[in-house]
Amino acid sequence: DLGVKPGIAINPGTAVETIKPLLPFVDYVMVMSVNPGFGGQSFIEQTINKVDKLKKLIMESNSHTLIEIDGGVNFETGKRLVNAGADALVAGSFVFNSPDPEANIKGLKEL
Repeated sequence: DLGVKPGIAINPGTAVETIKPLLPFVDYVMVMSVNPGFGGQSFIEQTINKVDKLKKLIMESNSHTLIEIDGGVNFETGKRLVNAGADALVAGSFVFNSPDPEANIKGLKEL
């Protein structure tokens, strides 16, 4: 086992319904909550609804697909994303631009 798992990444403009047929075949879906390209962008609010819809599609398909979020993650957005159904959060700028990265990591894990 090489630990390789299939996944899909979707950009902010991609509707989650477009990947519904693929959900039984992937281990995770990374939902981009900013436009890919550079760090420090503002969180796109529509992502909360997208995660909620994706979670429902996953449940309907009886899949075990995990939802991962990348972009604009902090304590406030992270909590909302987890409440909407996110399983994993990727936090770059929030951690690495912090005076106390370890505290931010710890706080995110507690969400």
